Amino acid sequence: MKTRKFPRLALSLSLCISCLSLATTALAQQPRFVDPADDDANLPTGGSILFWQGDEQIAGFRNTHRLSPVRHIYKGDEVMELPRDVRDFSMLRYQVDGSEYSLDDYMVMNHVGGILVLKDGEIALERYGLGNDEDTRWVSFSMTKSVVSLLTGAAIQDGYINSVDDPVTDYLPQLQGTSYEGVTVKHVLQMASGTDWNEDYADPQSDVATSPGDMLELMKFMGSKPRIAPPGERFNYNTGETNLAGAIVRAAIGNNLSAYLTNKIWQPWGMEADATWISHGPYGGELGGCCIAPVLRDWGRLALLVLNDGQLHDGTRVVPANWIEGSTSPSPGSDNYGYLWWLNGDDTFRASGIFGQAIYLNPEQDLAIVIQGAWPQATGALFARHRDAFFRAVDDMLAD
Repeated sequence: MKTRKFPRLALSLSLCISCLSLATTALAQQPRFVDPADDDANLPTGGSILFWQGDEQIAGFRNTHRLSPVRHIYKGDEVMELPRDVRDFSMLRYQVDGSEYSLDDYMVMNHVGGILVLKDGEIALERYGLGNDEDTRWVSFSMTKSVVSLLTGAAIQDGYINSVDDPVTDYLPQLQGTSYEGVTVKHVLQMASGTDWNEDYADPQSDVATSPGDMLELMKFMGSKPRIAPPGERFNYNTGETNLAGAIVRAAIGNNLSAYLTNKIWQPWGMEADATWISHGPYGGELGGCCIAPVLRDWGRLALLVLNDGQLHDGTRVVPANWIEGSTSPSPGSDNYGYLWWLNGDDTFRASGIFGQAIYLNPEQDLAIVIQGAWPQATGALFARHRDAFFRAVDDMLAD
């Protein structure tokens, strides 16, 4: 029997909104349906995850645990119930560039693998596409960054990290004497360290495409980057830096992120399924910037924890009392970014990942919308406009 060799996934992945534009004809293509029973035949056998196409992309996105080393996040004995109050979305319409679209249009045009709408803690909508179902684990890309933000808050709540104002080098002494000297945990969370970084997904020679997978080598790579602005002044989207954010938490707690996530959130909050998290090699720590793979409804549960201000069912705080508010406040470098959360310019915010992954949260309306996607390219302005217009239309439809 011929042995199939699977590629290691690219280790530096994230979101960059509206970096590329797409023609309408490209957006309107019918998304592929890939039967999970055919995933063995469709798994990628080469190339970067940034450039997978068609069936291999879909099979790869729901099988990252077979393509790269992972650590496991384990569910507990108790599962948090998600009651259903299913709403009629047949009349939902949103507009992009003067044209009107429906929910069915959105599922097709934005290549949606799963969509979950939670209103007042209840399921208003749950639909799947691309061959996915409620048991499908789907890679999240940079939505993971927002989880690292929560785990940073948890480490502060538990006393492992004193403050976001602590120097990075207190936890990663390997970066002493580099451009990260004088950079704080807050600067890293706000992507405002002032170090140089190129996050161009279309460029195979960019930093995001070429940064090392090994954590020690990544430290050297990040430390070698020149400083281009004083810390705290300039926003520069930087997946390598969020891998450092994950390393800060690991160093502070003396444990792996997946174990910490299991113990702090996954089990006590009542997730229904195990998840995986891509790591830096078989013995390395998890990527801070990418690649948790849970089922759709567990992303919804995580959104509910955020909407509950980071408190468990018994009132125990996972993060400090002001953490969610601080995480979703504009940073000095960008009005659109907090502590690894994207801000929408109003009271709503989101976790986002390339290829269409997203969680939209509106605390005032107790609303969360989760999307799993397989855009045919990592980013696209037209895809993003459809996503944002869809979010607004759902929000308006379900407003109290």
